[in-house]
Amino acid sequence: MGITYTSTVSAPIDEVFAWHSRPGAFARLSPPWAPPSLVREAHSLEDGTAVLSFGCGLKWVAKHQPSRFHPPNQFVDQLDSWPLRTVMTWTHHHGFSEVDPQTTRVTDTVDTPVPEPLLRPMFRYRHRQLADDLATHAWALPLAGRPLTIAMTGASGLVGTALRSLLTTGGHRVISLVRRAPDGPDERRWNPADPADDLLAGVDAVVHLAGASIAGRFNDEHKSEIAGSRIAPTEALARIAGATTPAPTFVCASAIGFYGYDRGDAVLDESSSRGDGFLADVVSDWEDATAPAVEAARVVNVRTGVVQAAAGGTLKLLRPLFTLGLGGRLGDGNQWLSWIGIDDLIDIYYRAIVDDRLSGPVNAVAPGAVRNKEYTAALAGAVHRPAVIPVPRLGPQMILGSQGARELALANQRVAPARLEEVGHRFRMTEVDEVLRHQLGGDPSAVHA
Repeated sequence: MGITYTSTVSAPIDEVFAWHSRPGAFARLSPPWAPPSLVREAHSLEDGTAVLSFGCGLKWVAKHQPSRFHPPNQFVDQLDSWPLRTVMTWTHHHGFSEVDPQTTRVTDTVDTPVPEPLLRPMFRYRHRQLADDLATHAWALPLAGRPLTIAMTGASGLVGTALRSLLTTGGHRVISLVRRAPDGPDERRWNPADPADDLLAGVDAVVHLAGASIAGRFNDEHKSEIAGSRIAPTEALARIAGATTPAPTFVCASAIGFYGYDRGDAVLDESSSRGDGFLADVVSDWEDATAPAVEAARVVNVRTGVVQAAAGGTLKLLRPLFTLGLGGRLGDGNQWLSWIGIDDLIDIYYRAIVDDRLSGPVNAVAPGAVRNKEYTAALAGAVHRPAVIPVPRLGPQMILGSQGARELALANQRVAPARLEEVGHRFRMTEVDEVLRHQLGGDPSAVHA
């Protein structure tokens, strides 16, 4: 019973241990495909306590053991919550040993009655995340030069939560811009309609992610909410950024909807023209709203593809359907899907913050767009089910309306990350099969076997 899982990472032992001690580490290592959810990280690896929730009042409390804290070689946490501790034990030993000055062996050993096959997917995920995050910090550090202070709107959303954790494990400070009363020094209150003049004082970069979800039926009310939550607040925030001395780098979310809902087989890069449709109009106005910051600051518009994340977005919606064996291609399945894994997306935001070579629109998509029928086959394979039931075009039309279905579910966009490739950006995962398996608990390496 239990498990011992070992891998090596390309980083000095002191840095690997320090990474685990920083805010966000637990969140970065938590598998996204199943509960529990993180309530609170431990304040210290020596004697802190982490709390997770399974819902319905059931919590997992992991208490760190001071007597077994020996940096940079080990720390230990132990299950310490009722009633779980009455039915099982769990002692997790985190071990680190130096292979050479630039390489560290990481060994997780868990003493528990839980069978090893049930634990292996979690530790495979954790070790892949650790290695990839350390590699990201390695290329970002020379570009950043020093620890940065980054303000962020939408920090509690799917992308914001992941990006905040990535940045803080790299030693950067993230200040969340919130609409409620601030809770501590790492939050500032902002009014999207009229931000305070000193909102961004002392900030090196601002990442603007806030905006209403585009998912939903495209009626007048929903379309007004999509546009209203983006354009005016972005213009107001850009005005403050442009007036702040020194002006912070301004990184604003955007979308590949700029290119229109159907461009056929044309390969679209950042120089491609705007397309047709409601979303193309909104994204164009959204990007134009960053203009007040352009003269004073470097501005990057991150045109994001369809994000692949088990914790949210379309993958979270599709997974139950495909797990039941009821998934399949949409229509004829020939439409292009330009996708991006959540971890690659936050790497792109990280690069936008630290890399002075990037400005203007940047396509945040993986290098290889896939057709819908290829994507659905990959998702079915990731959950070990067939994908034999095609979904007629009428299906998404009934849920999203004809315009919503055309611009969201049935969109046909073959987008390429040309600007990122120009600066030599390294993607963690370039195959859609690989990212889906990683997000859903499978073995990403099996894709290339």
